[in-house]
Amino acid sequence: MTTRREFLSGKPIFEAGQGAEVAEQPLVALGDTVRLGTPAMASDFEVVLNPGPASRLEAASNALELVAQLEDQMSVYRAHTELSQLNARAADGPVQVEKQLFVLLQRAVAVSVETEGAFDPTAGSLVALWRQCKRDKRLPTEVEIAAARAVIGCRHVIFDEEAGTIRYDRAGVTLNLNAMGKGYALDRAADVLNPAGADWLMHGGYSSILARGAHASCDGWPVAIRHPLFPNRQLATVLLKDRGVSTSGSAVQFFRYQGKRYGHIVDPRSGWPVDAMLSATVLAPDAALAEALSTAFFVLGVEKAREYCHNHEEVAALLVPTPAGGNRLEPVACGIPDSDVAFVPQ
Repeated sequence: MTTRREFLSGKPIFEAGQGAEVAEQPLVALGDTVRLGTPAMASDFEVVLNPGPASRLEAASNALELVAQLEDQMSVYRAHTELSQLNARAADGPVQVEKQLFVLLQRAVAVSVETEGAFDPTAGSLVALWRQCKRDKRLPTEVEIAAARAVIGCRHVIFDEEAGTIRYDRAGVTLNLNAMGKGYALDRAADVLNPAGADWLMHGGYSSILARGAHASCDGWPVAIRHPLFPNRQLATVLLKDRGVSTSGSAVQFFRYQGKRYGHIVDPRSGWPVDAMLSATVLAPDAALAEALSTAFFVLGVEKAREYCHNHEEVAALLVPTPAGGNRLEPVACGIPDSDVAFVPQ
C-alpha cells in the first residue's frame, strides 16, 4: 500500500527518462502491477496496469498493436509509409492524407507557430545534418547549415482542409513527427484502453508517458524525473493523473568536439544545438502536446516557457537550466502544484 508520505518522499512507481538509451534502469514498484510491452518507434512501449480482470489484458494488447500500425503510417525511416510518401510527392503537387494524420500534422504546425518555431516538424534536414556530423566527428559548416535551413519552415506546408490534401511549395521540404509521434501514439492507444475501465499508465520509450486514474493509494501515478546530468539518479517525482508528461534533455545524446559538448536538440531558428537548458519536462492534457512542448521549452528557455504556462493553465513544466560557473542546479517549476511534485535532496 502506497501512502501520501511515500509519494512526498519521492519514491516513484515509474521513471521518466530521455529516451530508450536509459531504459534499462530499474524501476521502484510501490504496488503490484501487470505490464505488457512491445518494441516500436525505436523505443519500448509498455502498458502498466493495476491488478484486475484478465479482460483488461486484451485491451492492452490491442493498444500496443495500434502503436505498431501508427509507426507504419508515421515513420520517415520506412519508404512505404504514408508520411514518407507525402514527403516524396508533396513538392510535386497536393497529396491526399488520411484524416487523423492530416489533423495531427495541422496540429504540429499550429504548435510550431505558437512556440515561435522552437518546435518545428519541418526541421528534419537540420537534425539529419547534425546526426551525420556526429558520426563524422566534426561540426557542420555554415554553408551546410544554411542549406538545411533553406527547406525548413511551416510556411512551406500548405493544407487544403476541404480536399484533405497537403503540398509543399518547394523541393526538399519534409515533415517529421519524431518529436510528437510517440505522444500521439499514446493518445490513440488511450482510446483503446479507456473503454476497458482500468486505471493505467503507458509509456513510449520512457520519455513520453500518459496515465489515467491512480495507482495504489496515490491520487495518480508517481513518476520519477531523472536527473539531467546523472541519468541513474532521480531529480523529482511528479504525480501524473489523466494527463501526459514528456521530458526532453541532452544527458544521453550528445557529442564533444574540441572540448565542447553539443547536444542533439537543435534550435531550428539558428541551426545550432541548444546549450542553455539541461532538461525540460512538460505536463499537458495529452501526450502529443506534452512531447512537442518539451522540445519547444528546451529551445525557448525558462522565461518563454514560463510565459507559455502562464497563458495556458492546462500546461505545466519542470525546467532545469544549465547552471553558470559550476553552480548547483536550480530546477524551475511552472504551474505544478506543490502537492504534485516532490524533489529529491541533491
